[in-house]
Order: sequence, then structure tokens, then C-alpha cells
Amino acid sequence: MDYETITFKVLEKGIGQLTLNRPEVYNAINYRMMEELEDFWRERQHDLDTVVIILHGAGDKGFCAGLDMKENLEMSRTCTPHEGYHFQARLARINLAMRRAPQPIIAAIHGAAAGEGFSMVLASDIRIISDNARFSAAYVNIGLGGADMSCSYFLPRLIGAGRAYEFMYTGNFMSADEARQLGLVSHVVKQEELQGKAMEYARSLIKKNNFGLRLTKEAINMNLDAGGLEQALSMEDRNQILLALAAGMGRPTN
Repeated sequence: MDYETITFKVLEKGIGQLTLNRPEVYNAINYRMMEELEDFWRERQHDLDTVVIILHGAGDKGFCAGLDMKENLEMSRTCTPHEGYHFQARLARINLAMRRAPQPIIAAIHGAAAGEGFSMVLASDIRIISDNARFSAAYVNIGLGGADMSCSYFLPRLIGAGRAYEFMYTGNFMSADEARQLGLVSHVVKQEELQGKAMEYARSLIKKNNFGLRLTKEAINMNLDAGGLEQALSMEDRNQILLALAAGMGRPTN
């Protein structure tokens, strides 16, 4: 697929950068961007050359304002309930595709990340933000529920249920300082330092065992919802033996 609303480029060997590229509308997600993001994450499933992905938004205004409300209002006038549900389900599962992608995702965020923009930040693995970054589960502010686009899954796990309730009920913005205090982000830097810090992280990851990174992400995904300690240990045991065998450190005895 030829991309119009996103770009992807290799910055260095193993490090790719995905850019939401509609800066004139705060990188809001329209139907075309949804299709392109679906295609992009599907391609990453079998991409052995890209080890780490940096995610950011084009322009100086902000990372992503969420859904393109102008286009959405126009669509809502003509679409059937079936079509509306289908669109909702497709858009929401972009965040599932991000978790299924084997590459660690470093979100480098400046300005506002609202609605689905916020959820994409939550679906990333490492979050580095500028000091002007702010986040909102904005769905509740447009007459919908505050639990949408995987926010009610990720946010309580990342910052604890108590504060997650507050942000999802009110739709209030979370400041960069609050995000740091709540443990949502790894670093807060000046906006001009954002790309450099993201690359610093990416270069540190690229030095690791690439297969190990992929299995680590898989284990984290599985163990977030594991039935208990035994299931978590079984996943870890399986991964470590796979890695040891791949490195020629041992072989199965039967």
C-alpha cells in the first residue's frame, strides 16, 4: 500500500520510525489513516529487519488529536449501525495490532495525545515525552463513554485503577508532570531533545538479542493476563530455553 497519512523510514539498521503525518489537523485519524495503520502493523508481523520502532507525530502542534471528528460526523450521517460498529471495531484493533507486533515500540510524544492518540501511546512499550505533552481519554467529552479504544484495559494496569477512574470519568488532561509521577512515562525532556532520547533508547535495545526482545514482549503480553504465577513461570521458562537453544548453549535431551 502507498501511504498518504503515515510515513515509515529506516533511521539506522534495525531502527524504524513510524510517523503520523497529518500535521495540519493535529495528526487526527481519518478512515485512510486507519487503513494505512492496519496495513503497516500487519506488515511488521513478518518484518525481521525492523527490531525497534519509534512512533511519533509530524509537526509541532502535537502527537495525535484522536479521531478526525469532521470526517466522522459526515460518515455518521450516512452509515448504518452495522457499518458504524465495523468502523469502531477496526479502529480499536489498531492497538491490539501494536501489541501483537513483535517489535518494541518507543512512543516519542509531544503536545496533546487525546482519544485514540492517547490509546496508541498506552499500547506502546516505552513512552518518552516532551515537557509540553498532555494526555486525555477524551471519548467521554464528546458524549461517549470514557472506556474506549483499549484505554480501560491499559490505563489501570499502567497507573493503577484509582487514578485511571478519574481520568476516564472526567476526560481531564494529564500533564507531563503527572504522567511522570504516575509512572506512565520513562523520561520527560525538552521537545527538541525528544528524538535524540528516543534514538538513545532504540540504540540500547538494538544491542540486545533481537529474538530475546521479541520473546520478552510476547511474555509481557501473555503474563499481563496470566492465570497465576505458574502460568507466568511456564512462559518465561519456555522463552529462556528457546533462546539458549538458538544460541547453541544446549540441546533438548528428548
